[in-house]
Amino acid sequence: MALKEYEFYNGVVLNRLIRKGKPINIDIFPTTSSNSFMINDKVGLYIKFSTKKISPWRFSFTKEHQEEMKIMSDLLHNIYLILVCNLDGIVCIEYSELKNVLDEYYEPVEWVSVSRLKREQYSIKGSNGKLDFKIANKDFPLKIFEKLD
Repeated sequence: MALKEYEFYNGVVLNRLIRKGKPINIDIFPTTSSNSFMINDKVGLYIKFSTKKISPWRFSFTKEHQEEMKIMSDLLHNIYLILVCNLDGIVCIEYSELKNVLDEYYEPVEWVSVSRLKREQYSIKGSNGKLDFKIANKDFPLKIFEKLD
């Protein structure tokens, strides 16, 4: 069986989590996509990736993707969108922060864009707005472990 591209990007995220030195339990969160995981039955992760080599990186969100994240949020409360920007880095934003760039009115397809200049933090904008602050590459996986303590 051939390897799927998403397996590499999911692997990068999961590898960073398990190498942080704290024991964790990783499970698949049951959705139709292959993007969702839960950590210690407390924290949900929804992973998206872009293969574009340079900024800006654009991520598409179907209505189904947004509905899956909403269900995760209702069940787990601590949900993070993980955006893998090819080889550049990983952006980690809370579900509540995501709602600033993708609102509760789901279109058939919407987008989130991540950009950054060299040696700067990530700026996030989407179909329905933008974040007023920047995200550091080092926020992942620190934000996740804060919710696990």
